[in-house]
Amino acid sequence: MANSAQTRKRARQAVKQRLHNAGLRSTLRTAVKRVQKAIVAGDKAAAQSIFQQSVAVIDRIADKKIVHKNKAARQKSRLSAQIKVLAAP
Repeated sequence: MANSAQTRKRARQAVKQRLHNAGLRSTLRTAVKRVQKAIVAGDKAAAQSIFQQSVAVIDRIADKKIVHKNKAARQKSRLSAQIKVLAAP
């Protein structure tokens, strides 16, 4: 356990920050799942509109360094590619 007052405070702050970051990661996963659900349903228009909303969420969370920027870019790229496939019969 932490010995000085400063390290005890940092430990308390770390717990609070970890919970906050976990909530943001959950928001990210939910946004991705919403797009995937629209893709599975086969509704391209709905998938595109949900994708646009999800891109904003993904970018915001990547800017806060909750997830790495390359992971965010990879997720957006893969979702976009899946939406494009919906158009091809």
